[in-house]
Amino acid sequence: MMVRYWQPFREIDALRRQVDDVFSELTDMSTAVRSTWAPAVRLVDTGNDYVLHIQLSGVKAEDLDIQATREAVVITGERKAAEAAEGHKVLFDDLRYGTFRRVITLPEAIQNDHIQADFSNGLLTLTLPKVVEARNKVVKINLGELKGADAPAIAPAAATATDAADAETSDIWAANEA
Repeated sequence: MMVRYWQPFREIDALRRQVDDVFSELTDMSTAVRSTWAPAVRLVDTGNDYVLHIQLSGVKAEDLDIQATREAVVITGERKAAEAAEGHKVLFDDLRYGTFRRVITLPEAIQNDHIQADFSNGLLTLTLPKVVEARNKVVKINLGELKGADAPAIAPAAATATDAADAETSDIWAANEA
């Protein structure tokens, strides 16, 4: 009779290898750009625009490809290792080199034909204007008709210069209804 002992660490290791094999099959597509690293990204909502910051130290502008749809921004590129000068030895190098691909899905649609870019000091900044429907709008509220207890305690805010056309349209609309 053979006695077999349960070896949980061996089973966990076998399970880990199986999971790794499944994920490597999913990510090993022939059309995908194989990434060896990914740059850090920060996305800020400023109201009318999204501002996307991508940290790309050591990457040259000619090694970048940026594509934008109305819903996402795709950045691909390559960071190449600098050659050590003759007679020099690299003793430590913690930087990641090679190709990368980063897809940033945006919360709202943008005007992808009006993007502004700035690439300086290893930081790529993209200003992505939102479509007009998604921008912050100031609505003019006419309190002239409200009297007494029905009047709200909040005073109307002044419209900004960018929304002057919207305010004029609201005034015309109110005049046509009267």
